[in-house]
Amino acid sequence: MSAAPETLFARKPYWAKRFGTAPFLPTTREEMDALGWDSCDIVLVTGDAYVDHPSFGMAIIGRLLEAQGFRVGILAQPDWTSAEPFRALGRPNLFFGVTAGNMDSMVNHYTAERKVRSNDAYTPGDVHGKRPDRAVIVYAQRVREAYKDVPVVAGGIEASLRRIAHYDYWQDKVRRSVLLGSRADILLFGNAERALVELAHRVAAGEHPREITDLRGTAFLRDAVPAGFVELDSSEVDTPGPVDANPDPYAMVSTATCADAEGQDSSAVQGEPGTKVVRFQRQIPRGTPRDQTVIRIPAFEQVKGDAVLYAHASRVLHLETNPGNARAIVQRHGDKEVWLNPPPIPLSTPEMDAVFDLPYARAPHPAYGDARIPAWEMIRFSVNIMRGCFGGCTFCSITEHEGRIIQSRSEDSVLREIEEIRDKVDGFTGVISDLGGPTANMYRLACKDPKIEQSCRRLSCVYPGICSNLDTDHAPLIRLYRKARALPGIKKILIASGLRYDLAIESPEYVKELVTHHVGGYLKIAPEHTEKGPLSRMMKPGMGTYDRFKAMFEKYSKAAGKEQYLIPYFIAAHPGTTDQDMLQLALWLKRNDFRADQVQAFLPSPMALATAMWHSGRDPLRGIRRKASERVPVARGFRARRLHKAFLRYHDPNNWPLLRDALQRMGRADLIGNGKHHLVPTWQPAGTGQGAARPSTGGRMTRGGKALKKRGQTFQTQHNGVEAAARPGAKPKAEAASAGKAGGRSPAPHGGKPRAGAGKLRKKGRPAGKRPRA
Repeated sequence: MSAAPETLFARKPYWAKRFGTAPFLPTTREEMDALGWDSCDIVLVTGDAYVDHPSFGMAIIGRLLEAQGFRVGILAQPDWTSAEPFRALGRPNLFFGVTAGNMDSMVNHYTAERKVRSNDAYTPGDVHGKRPDRAVIVYAQRVREAYKDVPVVAGGIEASLRRIAHYDYWQDKVRRSVLLGSRADILLFGNAERALVELAHRVAAGEHPREITDLRGTAFLRDAVPAGFVELDSSEVDTPGPVDANPDPYAMVSTATCADAEGQDSSAVQGEPGTKVVRFQRQIPRGTPRDQTVIRIPAFEQVKGDAVLYAHASRVLHLETNPGNARAIVQRHGDKEVWLNPPPIPLSTPEMDAVFDLPYARAPHPAYGDARIPAWEMIRFSVNIMRGCFGGCTFCSITEHEGRIIQSRSEDSVLREIEEIRDKVDGFTGVISDLGGPTANMYRLACKDPKIEQSCRRLSCVYPGICSNLDTDHAPLIRLYRKARALPGIKKILIASGLRYDLAIESPEYVKELVTHHVGGYLKIAPEHTEKGPLSRMMKPGMGTYDRFKAMFEKYSKAAGKEQYLIPYFIAAHPGTTDQDMLQLALWLKRNDFRADQVQAFLPSPMALATAMWHSGRDPLRGIRRKASERVPVARGFRARRLHKAFLRYHDPNNWPLLRDALQRMGRADLIGNGKHHLVPTWQPAGTGQGAARPSTGGRMTRGGKALKKRGQTFQTQHNGVEAAARPGAKPKAEAASAGKAGGRSPAPHGGKPRAGAGKLRKKGRPAGKRPRA
């Protein structure tokens, strides 16, 4: 299996002669004719509008293939009700590339309560319904109808997160790998630029995608495990007990090292008699190379009907995600084997620079006219400086798609992009809205020892404490901030991406730099919860870390003579959360005078560890035992989820009847009353209460039930990669759904992780949406 980290452009010079260049890749036959093309080599089908910008996956894929000498056409949001729109650009010479876009189509279409969304930020006019449910499957089927014999390559976040049997929240069942439904010849997952370039050249040389089985970061179907592979059954190699010791993360003590656990002695740990054990031991027969070993996880037919086996399969999959030591995984689906090669080798800095230096038009296709595309508006003045995240939050899908190893651009590449925005993007006023990525402050952070990094099997570098082998030096990021804001014509550089504050406090100089120069009045961070139970299931630090960061933030804000505020986010109904946990969170909010303007419950996205908890009631962070495993509390029913959201909005009169009933049931009737120490009052305003319609405020922030005059900027709720519709004048905010391409990233815009659901807070009595004076 190919594992060498060869450069993206090793096969051809970077600026290979192209068949034609244009401000945009062709989307119609007329545009092809203008270029003198009789056919396309590759046609890309996407569920997003065509915006030629490096935050949109299809733009990166199209420009990358164009730079390799291929003629590339784009079908953006084609009408899927018939095959005819898929013939618009004719038969491609090599293959169709199919993606749902920058978001999973089901997350794009439905809320955490399974209600249909009324908008789509990736569509002109912000209208709903321009892409189908399960878009990868539908698009691939229509392509097959249009041209039966043309190969189909699937990619993007929807395909990436559905590459094996996966729990589907909207159907409340385990579905097959998307390879089966789409009948794609090969699926590319993760940061797939390198795999895509090699795949395209090999297909051009005469190979069929079905025959290409040695590319990292690919999934495909086989009839059987090929000869020469050693097959290990995941349940047979599992032994009782946790993979790693689980020290108390709330003691705020860093872990010792991130050592390899190969050969770990587990003889001292015994299971109960008759207990079926599924702990991953990480051993292979002596002398067998890892690249000739495949881990067999339970078949689709098994995990479909057995939630415990599903949790086990999810656990094994996540333990085999380090490109340095991951083995192939195979899962039986009927008479076919779904084969997953190890994840791709991360891009080097020169390769990242090459991807972002491609000749993007940095605008939506002219065919959209003046139609508003909210996702484009969110990111048009922002710059992505890195990929990946080693935080390991269980509700997040960044790691499953982009990986844990940080891939950073060079300073020169980032500065060139800022200058290009300044010089070419209409409407630029001198303010860069974000300089970030999935996490704002992981730029150039990495393991101190490459050998340890290659052998490490931890799911997070910062939980239960920051690994002693992690380099937390923020100096490169500080230098980048200073150089960026010193560029001519740049008035302000804002940081809107989600901040990992447990890392930030390791560098007081970074916090000072950030707070003094790069906060526009508010800074969002994500404690997610206050209680140990939920936090341990999220793999998040305790509130002691938040308090330390808050003290530093306020200290440096005061020193800079600025009135600035932290905006914390919290998740409702995350697995591991009890009613008592939500009550304690509500009391913390009240003590700190916070009010959530909007809240969102946990949304189980495909392949996330928290989704395995949600479905199985077991914790895949620890060894799973069918009888003895600790059960994870899950707020499944509508009433339970509604109650958890109500605790986050304890100040809303419409929630008071529900909260009163819950407090009496929990034996906390002492919190019902009209004093300052009470959570909810005994009285009820007329026209409010359970089932009452909430007065519309037109999307504005509220205080005392009355709409505030909208001044300055507003914040909106961030959750699971979906942003509430951007409003004119709204501050662009970061989100991190990973790219809607084989290896790209979300535009809208770089920051916070694909979130399981969060509530955005403001201080009680402070007009939210009004920026404090600097």
